Amino acid sequence: MKIELRLYASLAVFLPEKTGGNSLTMEVNDGSTIRDLLQQLNVPKKQIKVIFLNGIHAKEGDILKDGDRVGIFPAVAGG
Repeated sequence: MKIELRLYASLAVFLPEKTGGNSLTMEVNDGSTIRDLLQQLNVPKKQIKVIFLNGIHAKEGDILKDGDRVGIFPAVAGG
């Protein structure tokens, strides 16, 4: 099944170089979770602050479905 993944800000470096941006459409196995997806791309858990699944706050254990859109945000600081 296909999902769309967006890694924002400093997390974009974990996408394959060929994407040329912060998003990627990728194939995942049925029953895959957001955690599986992050492990596949070697995204460190400690760098993740917020996860959205189809525009709604999500958790790493949520199971993905065909056509899902996942957005991952790092912690940001500033003032």
